[in-house]
Amino acid sequence: MHTERNDTAKRGLTRKVVSKTIDSSDESARFILVDDFEGFSQVDDVFCRSQYDPQIKSPETQRFYEMYRRPLTGWRGAEGYDQHDYALRNASWHVADIFAEMHESNDRRDGFLDPLSLLREGADEETSFPSPLEASSVIKQAAQAVGADLVGIAEYDSRWTYTERFSMNSLSGKPNPIPNKIRHVIVIGQAMDKELVDTAPSALSGSATGMGYSLDALVLLTISQFIRNLGYQAIPSMNDTALAIPYAVKAGLGEYGKHGLVITPEFGSSVRFGKIFTDLPLTVDRPVRFGVEEMCKICDACSKACPSRAIPNNEPSLTTFNVSNISGVKKWTIDGERCFSYWAKINTDCAVCIRVCPFTRDYTKFLNRLWLRIAHSRLRRIALYIDSKQKRGGRVASKNWWLFNQARHQENDTQL
Repeated sequence: MHTERNDTAKRGLTRKVVSKTIDSSDESARFILVDDFEGFSQVDDVFCRSQYDPQIKSPETQRFYEMYRRPLTGWRGAEGYDQHDYALRNASWHVADIFAEMHESNDRRDGFLDPLSLLREGADEETSFPSPLEASSVIKQAAQAVGADLVGIAEYDSRWTYTERFSMNSLSGKPNPIPNKIRHVIVIGQAMDKELVDTAPSALSGSATGMGYSLDALVLLTISQFIRNLGYQAIPSMNDTALAIPYAVKAGLGEYGKHGLVITPEFGSSVRFGKIFTDLPLTVDRPVRFGVEEMCKICDACSKACPSRAIPNNEPSLTTFNVSNISGVKKWTIDGERCFSYWAKINTDCAVCIRVCPFTRDYTKFLNRLWLRIAHSRLRRIALYIDSKQKRGGRVASKNWWLFNQARHQENDTQL
């Protein structure tokens, strides 16, 4: 969720702590692929498997999906799972769901199994830019103007394209075509509301995820139409078509963390990523360093806090837990089956690993930016010690979120 606090300039100060790598190579991104690397089929994604695989699909998983789409009945009633918590969560997903459901009769789920398609034809002639650097600057300025919190650019890399998409009609694979002229991927980051994430696990915290996707859809469609209006191809993509995490790392938006997410210097891992495939000539960004890998090696906050024990506390390796893990890449890997089973159990997504991560901070504050500087140094153990003493990352009761914001709004009304 966009912060709506006009704090972009303050958050941008965190980039002064960041070290850029020398190029955009796999080595700079710390991607280690072995000879038996294979591309990933979306059919094997744990969410897709929950539609057909008896190892995943169950009455609990089906109820999990139904609770997002049907009238609210049978909510849990526990703290964080009341009717108003689910009501806000489902409403936050509404825009993303509209796009996902509008072409279901044609075996499409836009944004999740297929690219977003609600676009007009563009210009017949291509707009000429003085250079790819100038074009990149224009795209980033436009994206930020329409609500993107983060923007980066990477080269198109077929290794991260799904070998096939998932078909809800046949419950099997279907083609995943990418036009030959596509050369670049614009990666868009949408921040999730930290105060909502702080209530995880709860139905209320799921509102941060839903708004991340809904806002992402609007920004992706807007910038894709902008690029088409300039005369170039643009394919807006959320969870569909290709893996987003490798592109976000290559686009210099953050580093890969132990919990399997990208950690950014502006928002930690409290951010959702979308992508736009385009043939517009652009300049790529370089991967960055700000101490994430080094910190993750000595920190086990996400591993200890994970309710499903899906995050091992180990070194990066080639280990895979099941077919929902990409193989042939040496990295930290989580057990997606365990993770999703917990989501189904609580009837909402879980963001505990995001909440407890030391990098998930409000970087509009000077002391948190100072902490980031310490974390990106040989004094990172001191940064970890400071984090433990701050008791940051504790769960906030959902009822307190409602009460706090009600009191804040009443105070604002009084001042007016």
